[in-house]
Amino acid sequence: MNIQKIKTLGELIKSGYKSKSIKEEIRENLIVKIKSRENPFPGIIGYDDTVIPDTERALLSRHNILFLGLRGQAKTRMARQMVDLLDEYIPAIAGSEINDDPLKPMSKFAKDLIAQHADETPIHWIHKSERYGEKLATPDVSVADLIGDIDPIKAANLKLSFADEMVIHYGIIPRSNRSIFVINELPDLQARIQVALFNILQEGDIQIRGFKLRMPLDILFVFTANPEDYTNRGSIVTPLKDRIQSQILTHYPKTLETSLSITEQEADILPEQLEKVAVSDLVKRLIEQVAFEARSNEYVDKKSGVSARLTIAAYENAVSSAERRAIIHNEEGTQVWITDLSGIIPAITGKIELVYEGEQEGPYQVAVNLLEKSIRTQFIQYFPNPELSKKRKATGKPGTQVKQEEENPYKTITRWFDSGNHLDLLLDSTDAIKVNALYQVDGLHAFVKKHYPRANAKENALLMEFVLHGLSSYSLISKKTLEGKIEFKDLMGSMMNFGAVQEEDDLTEDDFR
Repeated sequence: MNIQKIKTLGELIKSGYKSKSIKEEIRENLIVKIKSRENPFPGIIGYDDTVIPDTERALLSRHNILFLGLRGQAKTRMARQMVDLLDEYIPAIAGSEINDDPLKPMSKFAKDLIAQHADETPIHWIHKSERYGEKLATPDVSVADLIGDIDPIKAANLKLSFADEMVIHYGIIPRSNRSIFVINELPDLQARIQVALFNILQEGDIQIRGFKLRMPLDILFVFTANPEDYTNRGSIVTPLKDRIQSQILTHYPKTLETSLSITEQEADILPEQLEKVAVSDLVKRLIEQVAFEARSNEYVDKKSGVSARLTIAAYENAVSSAERRAIIHNEEGTQVWITDLSGIIPAITGKIELVYEGEQEGPYQVAVNLLEKSIRTQFIQYFPNPELSKKRKATGKPGTQVKQEEENPYKTITRWFDSGNHLDLLLDSTDAIKVNALYQVDGLHAFVKKHYPRANAKENALLMEFVLHGLSSYSLISKKTLEGKIEFKDLMGSMMNFGAVQEEDDLTEDDFR
């Protein structure tokens, strides 16, 4: 029988329908998913051995839940996916503001309706997608918003006394009866508002302007909070925290591979962009590494955290940077070069909170430094560590070129710059111009080919560019970002030129007499 065809209370009773609480409902459906080895939280990556098992245990225990973690750790997303653990449809008294269970009515409206119509009391069916309520905790949230208040307009229209329960305007929590209700950023609620939640969580009592209502609300409460909030803006009052049975700690991706999977899944890249722009695994790893560098950087506020949204936005910007360049030159296809990563700076500056020293350094410079550190960290995953080349001592006769090459694999490349040569890579140049420029550097192509003999022409060119950025990050050559281009030169010459400029700045009028 199609349960949605049941339209009255009498038909519902005859069908043998049995009521169950939302927590029992979720528990039963979760057990089915666990038995069938089905992931109850699809799309949540990196929590398989930590947050998801903790959440499953809490739901099996029929607990209210507090997700505690820094921003961008999928706390709200976890809560929203719990809707999929609900039954497809449940019955409710038609016209009830609080989704009254036809077999266990709570409100005066539902009780009066049943007393009047008995088995002919109309019911309707609520889909699981409608059984979710969410409220962002802000300092202006009131008890009336959450729980309810007396509605004088309703009292006047119905010509009722303020002592009549029918004049109550229910808040969002009673209206979420038999649903999942989420309060995001719980510490931002004023303490007196948090106190109003005590009895709702424990006994189900609610009080509205003197009305003493015994309403055992059937709600699964899910709260989210950021540990930073406990000191900066507010705190969760202890008695309320004591009534939330399970506190689950969330975390950032623990590995680069996990972070890559999250960005790949969440980045909003258009099909036309995917057709035009190729993104190598190298570039993807550089972008992810930026977030890892930021989370341990001395200039970034660790209490605030670095959201996964940073790498998602940065990835989108990197693709758009390459796409824009291709559009300018009317190229049918291109790839994301290392120079294109200058376009991800705006995605970094808006996603990190800086400590005092970081503010002094400036958001732009901190973002640039994070990108440089990302290149430095990833470089040694692809090529020999330049630091080892610096420390290693020559073992052959002085002046033997073969021995020098063995000791320093970058010698031929750095010698080219030491000879007074420099290389300019334009940020918005065509791929052909960039490739031609890279091949000017002696030994660069041979070095890449030696380490990656199977790489195709496009991969070779990107790796050649990566080598230059990597050598500059290890101070073997200099890199300077100018208007519309990046200039690579020898390190000593750049330092001497900088010194000469400084000396010119220090000259006085007496020096010209």
